[in-house]
Amino acid sequence: MSDSLSTIATTLRDAKTIAVASHVRPDGDSIGSIVALGRSLALAGKTVHIISEDEVPGNLTFLPGTELIQRADGQALDIDVAVALDTATKPRLGDRVNGCMGKAPLLVNIDHHGTNPQYGHLNFIDISYPATGEIVYELLSHHGFPMDDGIRQNLFAAISTDTGSFQYDNTSPRTHRIVAEMMEQGLDTAELARSLYQSHPLRRTLLLKALLNEMQLTCDGRIASWALTMETQKAVQMEPGDTEGLIDSLRTIEGVIAAVIFEDMPDGKIRISARSKDPRLDVSKVCAEFGGGGHRMAAGARMPGPIATAEARFFDSLQNEIKRLS
Repeated sequence: MSDSLSTIATTLRDAKTIAVASHVRPDGDSIGSIVALGRSLALAGKTVHIISEDEVPGNLTFLPGTELIQRADGQALDIDVAVALDTATKPRLGDRVNGCMGKAPLLVNIDHHGTNPQYGHLNFIDISYPATGEIVYELLSHHGFPMDDGIRQNLFAAISTDTGSFQYDNTSPRTHRIVAEMMEQGLDTAELARSLYQSHPLRRTLLLKALLNEMQLTCDGRIASWALTMETQKAVQMEPGDTEGLIDSLRTIEGVIAAVIFEDMPDGKIRISARSKDPRLDVSKVCAEFGGGGHRMAAGARMPGPIATAEARFFDSLQNEIKRLS
């Protein structure tokens, strides 16, 4: 059973020094959530450390407050409470973040991944929320924490990116009500959408070009995939965040029900991003076979390389799941 947001709100109000963090390879939901909560707690008079294992992706640095995020150095912080947001397992916070939070007497775990084992002392895990940003919004707005336009911008980025710009099946009436409330408070969603979706560096377009040239269709056209090699990454000078949303170019192909990107990592592992377009196909189940997880229709994993070997193993499992749909 999850703890209530009321209990978590009381814990945060009683704390003086708080650290807030999210998962490695941060995305829009993780960055938006930690900045929004961190800024609000700071406005409430708390001493706040917003920390991350990895740097802020370049496509999100326009968000106000991202400059407050500190790269974790692994040194234990003297804090009353540590808060993990949008992080399905504790190791996903990263070794250095876990080092920084290691001496906190209380760990709060707020997430929307069904695979979360409730590793905190206090846990709020609810898969009905399409984005952790929605949970943070309710925590702040329903429990008297400060909110300003910068906080709303980060929450919009969190919610918009994790719902596929409100296109995914998990988008709910509550999602739209939250955004409507923030708009009524003055949030300019059109300008935010331009920054999020209509302002990409050239290198991202070059990645898209490579994807379109190299993509593969398998399983009678039901799987679309792309192998993002280290060679391609170096050729376009890829930076963190550049691949965000590229998988949707595969997912939108008519007849495709599963999209997968296999990405070479510097440590020799292969990062897998998988998306489903059929609610009956649970890609998190497939990813879990390889130590990963996530949501039913959006999940990921890391596998040993080389990339061709990872592709073969993952496809074998994915195709078995697709055959069960017939």
